Amino acid sequence: MTTITRWLPDFTQAPVVRKAALAVAGLAVAGGAIAGPAAAASAAPASADKSTVAVQEQRDSGKRNGGKELGFTYKFQETYFYCAPAATKMALSALGKNVSQDELAKKLRTTEAGTSSALETTRVLKEVSGKDYRTVEIPGQKASKAETDRLREDIVRAVDDKRPVVANIIGTSTDTDGHGHSYEGGHYIAVVGYRDGGNTVKIGDSWSDEGQYWISTDKLANWIASRGYSA
Repeated sequence: MTTITRWLPDFTQAPVVRKAALAVAGLAVAGGAIAGPAAAASAAPASADKSTVAVQEQRDSGKRNGGKELGFTYKFQETYFYCAPAATKMALSALGKNVSQDELAKKLRTTEAGTSSALETTRVLKEVSGKDYRTVEIPGQKASKAETDRLREDIVRAVDDKRPVVANIIGTSTDTDGHGHSYEGGHYIAVVGYRDGGNTVKIGDSWSDEGQYWISTDKLANWIASRGYSA
């Protein structure tokens, strides 16, 4: 298994260095409150051109084999702390909304410390799209079966409604191709499709060398644990 690790000490503990090579996620939501700052970092991915151009556009493939994928435009995040604006932009692109990462960063109240929580992505998704997005938290360190089942149902319902989900994640997980993705300070991703009746979901990841990949919903639920998602 190949694992790419993104990490950075808390900004209150150490100065920021080599900003161009960092990726910051945001703050955790736990029990409805902001739990603390989170930051994720790494050397810039090998595919540098992904930071400036959309590398792939998907077309709505419709339901097949108990699944559906949404057409969306992928783009790498433009600054080390723009993962929430980038994930939100990917989600909005599936809804026909073209908003810049800079504009979304303003709406999300994103700073160099990141974006505070899924509450912000929910608010902005609702504001820009007019859709009924809601925030769902997984407050524990590990998702329960009920929380995993709800995540699966929420993703299927949202994608069927042509609404990508935006999730605030933390830690390490492994996709269906065996590639590890590690964001020890936290990160935001877009969920843009599902298959196998919702047991596997497609991710748009603005700080991954793969860019897009599939992951089991069980793993995604545990990746979100201690944080939340907008669906």
